[in-house]
Amino acid sequence: MEALLSQFSFLSDQALLDKNFDPNTIQELMKFFELEAYNSWASMESDLNKEVHEAELSLKEAENYLESVMEDAMEEFRLFEDELDSTSKAELESLLRVANSAKNMGKSMESAATVAAKKYMEAALHSATSSMKSAWKGLSSKPSKVHPN
Repeated sequence: MEALLSQFSFLSDQALLDKNFDPNTIQELMKFFELEAYNSWASMESDLNKEVHEAELSLKEAENYLESVMEDAMEEFRLFEDELDSTSKAELESLLRVANSAKNMGKSMESAATVAAKKYMEAALHSATSSMKSAWKGLSSKPSKVHPN
């Protein structure tokens, strides 16, 4: 492009100095300017298309990477969720076993308390009966005494 500008400057000076200067010479130079501008535009467009293509490839790589990371994260979440579910189920089963054991122990203690209460009542009744029998025996075996004086 600099060479064309230099040539244009030279031809412009020549046109001013030479009366027999042919204007078609400048016209031919203008065609070279047009051709140079077109080539420059085509080169820029080609560079731009390459950059667009590279940007699209880079974007596709980033999308693929993001998708891969998201899939890995979801798989890790699923594994965590499964592990948490199994841990929760095991803990629930453990708590249910403890609750059933406590329930059975409560029933055993209730039965033992009931048996102990019945035995206590039987013993108290037996003791009271024995005391009453002994008192009746004592009353019936002693003769009635009138004052000894």
